[in-house]
Amino acid sequence: MFRILALALFAAPTAALAQAADPAGSGPVVAAVGWLQGTLLGNVATAVAVMAVAAVGFMMLTGRLNWRFGATVILGTFILFGAASIVAGIQQAAGA
Repeated sequence: MFRILALALFAAPTAALAQAADPAGSGPVVAAVGWLQGTLLGNVATAVAVMAVAAVGFMMLTGRLNWRFGATVILGTFILFGAASIVAGIQQAAGA
């Protein structure tokens, strides 16, 4: 009985304590990653992604592009811009 209880406590999902705060000296790295995220998901990137999806869709409709490759490009764009929502959903489902 004690072994089962110990195993249940060991396997229970909990937040990692190391992830509670940024490590010392990581301020410039966090700022750089934040800038990169803002650049990749900003207004210019959104406009470029819309034009790319439109071009891929037009090429798929005219038969100049393989449907599988075109679907991969469009799906990748949705995953890129929906990454924050996807991660939030996974964290909510995990109970974090």
